[in-house]
Amino acid sequence: MRNAVFSSKQTLAILGGGQLGKMMLVKCRQWDVFTKVLDPSPTAPARLLADDFIVGDLMDYQTVVDFGQQADVVTIEIENVNVEALYSLERQGKKVYPKPATLEIIQSKARQKQFYADNQFPSSPFKMFAHKPDWKDIETPCIWKASRFGYDGFGVKKIETQSEWESIPDVPCILEDCVSIAKEIAVIVARNDKGECVSFRPVEMEFHPEANQVEFVFTPSSLNEKQLVDSQKLAEQVAHGLEHVGLLAVELFLNEKGALLINEVAPRPHNSGHLTIEAAMTSQFEQHLRTILGLPFGDCHFFHNAIMINLVGEKGFHGPVIYQGMDDLLNVFGLHVHLYGKAETRPMRKMGHITLVGSDIKILRETAKNVKQRVNVRSKKS
Repeated sequence: MRNAVFSSKQTLAILGGGQLGKMMLVKCRQWDVFTKVLDPSPTAPARLLADDFIVGDLMDYQTVVDFGQQADVVTIEIENVNVEALYSLERQGKKVYPKPATLEIIQSKARQKQFYADNQFPSSPFKMFAHKPDWKDIETPCIWKASRFGYDGFGVKKIETQSEWESIPDVPCILEDCVSIAKEIAVIVARNDKGECVSFRPVEMEFHPEANQVEFVFTPSSLNEKQLVDSQKLAEQVAHGLEHVGLLAVELFLNEKGALLINEVAPRPHNSGHLTIEAAMTSQFEQHLRTILGLPFGDCHFFHNAIMINLVGEKGFHGPVIYQGMDDLLNVFGLHVHLYGKAETRPMRKMGHITLVGSDIKILRETAKNVKQRVNVRSKKS
C-alpha cells in the first residue's frame, strides 16, 4: 500500500526551529515531505529549510493549536511546548508524536523521576520540592535540578557549599543523591504506534568539567558486551513504559559497581545521536521521521567508528559569531562539519558540531582532542 508521505499534500508540523529541526528538515527536503515549523525566533536555524515557517510562542495555547490544525502529523524538536494544546490537537484526530501524555511526564524532571520509581526503573534516589528548601534542610553533596525548563546543562548544578546553594533560584526542583559515575552513556530508541521498537547501540559521552554539557560522544563505547545488551534493553523498556512514539534518547549512568541508572530522557532527536548522520546506516533524524510517519524502521547498525565534538561559544564572547581555525580543519581526513546557522554566540551556546569517522577509535579520540583545541567559537567583540 502506498504511503502518502512523499511528494504529497500531507503536512508535517514541527514545534521548534532550532538545530534539531534544521537537521530533521534536511531529510524532509530529500524525501519531499511538506513541512511547517513554528519557532519564537525569526532567525531560527530551521527557517531556511521549512516549506512554511511561522514565528510564534511555543508555550501559547492558541498559537500551537492554530499551527497544528493545518497539519496531519505534529512533532517536536524541543520539550518546552504547550502540552494542553497538543492534547487538544490529539482530540481533533491529529497524529501527535510524542503523545501529549508522554511529553507531560518528560517535561517535568520531578514527574520523570517519579515515573521511574513507580515503574521500578533504576535511578538515583531523589526528593521533590515545590519550592527551594532551606539550606539546613538539605544534605550535601547533591544534584539540584529545576523541575522545568532545563536544557544543555542549564537548570542543573552540583551543590556542595552554602554559597552554591544561595545562587540557586526559588523554583520547583528535585534534589538527587550524588552517585559514583564510571561512565555516562546514551541509547537512541525508536518506537512506533504499533509498539514495535529498535535502538542504536549505546554511545559513550564525556562532559565538560564545569558546564555539565557534553563535549565528546563516541562509538564504540568502552562497555562490555553484557553492559551493551543491558543498556539497550533498559532503554527500550523505558520507551515501552512511557508508551512513547518517535525517537527517545535515554541517558544512563554506569556506576562504579557496574549498575545502570537512568539519568533522564528526551523524546526527540538528541545531541548524543548526531554521529549517526555520518556513521550509521540510518541517521537519528531519518529514524524519527520513519517512526512518526508510519514508515518501516531503518537499519540501526554503525558502519564507521566515530566521535562527535560539540562546538560551543567560548566564555567571554557575546555577539556575531566567528569560527576561528575552521578552514584548516577541513584538511583532516574523515572530518564532517555541521554549523547550525545561529548568528549570535554566547558562552556555552551550542553553535555546531564536528563528527570524525574512521576505523580506530583510539586515533579518533586523540584527533578529536586536537580538533577541539584548534577551533574557537568567538565573536567580533567580547
